[in-house]
Amino acid sequence: MGILDSLENSPELKGMLGQLGAAVIPVVLGEVMGNGGQGGLSAIVAKLEQAGLGEQVKSWIGTGQNLPITAEQLQQVLGSDTVKQLAARFNIPVDQLSQVLAQQLPGAVDSASPNGKLPHTA
Repeated sequence: MGILDSLENSPELKGMLGQLGAAVIPVVLGEVMGNGGQGGLSAIVAKLEQAGLGEQVKSWIGTGQNLPITAEQLQQVLGSDTVKQLAARFNIPVDQLSQVLAQQLPGAVDSASPNGKLPHTA
């Protein structure tokens, strides 16, 4: 085991990556849900529905429990090139970015759709 291996498994390093992710994720979510290259919230919702994730999307927009989405599903919907570009732009590992986005997107869509409806400007 080399020094880089021990650093990679270090709780301190993982904590720093988590803090970095926490600081950057709102910006990344804004890119994904806003008018970044994805076309806004309505476009993301449409892409998710076209990819067979309509039940998850309905749960996020509705008023009940939010169903989960996996990092792999989200990466397929957004496109691996887009995820790689976002990860490079914000200097976050691709797998970490995908995982955090998959955890945060349901809540973000839920918050953006009060009363169980997407805003008209989405």
